[in-house]
Amino acid sequence: MAAVIQVLLLILPGSIVPLCVDSAGWQGGAARRKNSMADAPYLVALALVEFAGKRALPLTGKSQAAAAADAVDPGDDGRTLALELLLRLWQRSEEGPLQRAAGEASLLLVELPIELMSEQLPLLKANWISGGETASLLDSLQELAIRAWRITIAKYEPVSFIAWP
Repeated sequence: MAAVIQVLLLILPGSIVPLCVDSAGWQGGAARRKNSMADAPYLVALALVEFAGKRALPLTGKSQAAAAADAVDPGDDGRTLALELLLRLWQRSEEGPLQRAAGEASLLLVELPIELMSEQLPLLKANWISGGETASLLDSLQELAIRAWRITIAKYEPVSFIAWP
């Protein structure tokens, strides 16, 4: 009996990630390690905000090069994602007043294994938007993240990344 393999495409801003499925389900850890993209972490910028009292969790992301794991901070990739996310927030500001929903932890950059990003992040996002506890979302992100930073800026200074939590 021939094995049936399907390829699903996970389409995210800036990349298309192929996910292989066989008749037994998602590929296991050994099969994932053969694919260098699966080894590389995924960098995600996200904002916990409210527009006119309604929760939103916009995000954007990019797969990381293996060398990025050794860097102290996310560098240019992180700055690019932060700018993209902030421009998206600016565009949505016409929907109503914009308010941070988690104080200083409202604008985060997290480095996640690709499989957790595609499997867990959508569930966490949906749960929080539908009324889940903010502290629970932040705790879950901390547990899933390889590394994480708060995105900050000070007058006359470039965007900076402060290790989070």
